Amino acid sequence: MNGSLLSSGGTIFLLFYLFSLIGIGLIGRFARKDNSMADFYLAGRGMGFFVLFLTLYATQYSGNTLIGFAGKAYRNGFTSLVTVTFMCSVIGAYYIFAPKLFRLSRKYKFITLGDFIQYRYQSTPLTICITILSIIALGNYIITNLKAIGIIVETSTGGAVPFVSGIILLSFIMVIYETLGGMRSVAWTDMIQGVLLLLGVVFIFILVQVHYGGLVSSQIKVNTDFWSPPSWSEKRLWLSTIIILFAGISVYPHAIQRIYSARDESSLKKSFQIMVFMPFVTTLFIITVGIVGATQFSGLSGKDTEHITLLILSDLAEKNPLVSPALVLFISAAIAAIMSTVDSALLAISSLFTQDIYRRVKPRSDEKHLTLFGKIFSWIIMALAALLAIHLPHTIWRLMEIKLELLCQIAPAIILGIHIHKLNKQMILSGILAGTGVALFIIGSNMMGLSIPAKPWGIHAGVWGLIINCLVVWILYLKENKKRSAIDN
Repeated sequence: MNGSLLSSGGTIFLLFYLFSLIGIGLIGRFARKDNSMADFYLAGRGMGFFVLFLTLYATQYSGNTLIGFAGKAYRNGFTSLVTVTFMCSVIGAYYIFAPKLFRLSRKYKFITLGDFIQYRYQSTPLTICITILSIIALGNYIITNLKAIGIIVETSTGGAVPFVSGIILLSFIMVIYETLGGMRSVAWTDMIQGVLLLLGVVFIFILVQVHYGGLVSSQIKVNTDFWSPPSWSEKRLWLSTIIILFAGISVYPHAIQRIYSARDESSLKKSFQIMVFMPFVTTLFIITVGIVGATQFSGLSGKDTEHITLLILSDLAEKNPLVSPALVLFISAAIAAIMSTVDSALLAISSLFTQDIYRRVKPRSDEKHLTLFGKIFSWIIMALAALLAIHLPHTIWRLMEIKLELLCQIAPAIILGIHIHKLNKQMILSGILAGTGVALFIIGSNMMGLSIPAKPWGIHAGVWGLIINCLVVWILYLKENKKRSAIDN
């Protein structure tokens, strides 16, 4: 792919959009009601249905979707269509615990995931353990999306803005508008970014159908292996992926904050009802683009496969100049999706560290001091994440898997803990430590070159960890019940 995907007019539009986000940050700052943690991190708990839906949508679908999912579809072919099911499972998980968690958050004024954990289990070590796991996973999440944003900017400008410069520039813009307005600014920018994302995905899907013939035409052009049914090993991987997304994405700390931020339970439920349909007009569309791309641009491997969406758009623009506006829209949508995810994760990390760790060290700090500290911490985290995004070699999809393999270990504490009242802190903490230890052992051993696959028997390290996690919780639960029965008798 040679030259810039964006014309001078397209570049001006993109720059105008990016710098306008700082203006939204300023508006968010002026709209604040006070310097409290609840106002900065939860937008005063006043998000209505429309804002809540778009911020949930823009947060869940990100650079992983537009770049990582398309690259995965390029590498794996027809079987990648099951990714639609994966994303649907996340909404099912929300329905299990989100309404009750919202009611508790209103009653007890939760700000972070750690607040719920402390309320439910009355254990500082458990709260800190879950907070640290969440921060590590969210840091990984930011890194994957910064890598995606670097790829998009470098490719769309024909290398005029290098990978590194793109990451640094957009990181700087994000941390500025977030520092100015907190969750309020993040949610308002997410509204714009969510609309751009949806329009961008729909437009590129239509273009692929019109110019390349979509999946039907593509099936004729590639070997049968690309379209063959999944093997048993692949089916096990499917089940593993459903589990890890169900347990991992649904407990994203920044998604939890959006649950807390809802104006009322009705707004929250309506948002989830619309979110159920989004995998079919987002994930399905972008997976189709990746599969069709494999028939048009063969020979890509590794990280190069994650350029496939932009390669398609470049090819279409060369064949038909009228496609250029769609190019601008998609590139803006891709960058918007990534920014909406990064700013949300950054805000969540800031609140977790400030509320659940720093506040315990400085218990006499007032709300104004804590909010200021959280803003400063955001700058530090963003700088570190940008540095790692520039140097880490893994594909976006693999980095996303590692994040979920760690994050899903906290799911039992939330999904089971909110419904099973007899679970206690010893059960949950023991399960998390055991599960995380197993997951890290498998991941670390594979990275060091030992003869342990990243997915033993086709199952993610995080799922093996989650199995051990839940098994430990179950054994300790039965043991405690047996002990109580003996005392009662």
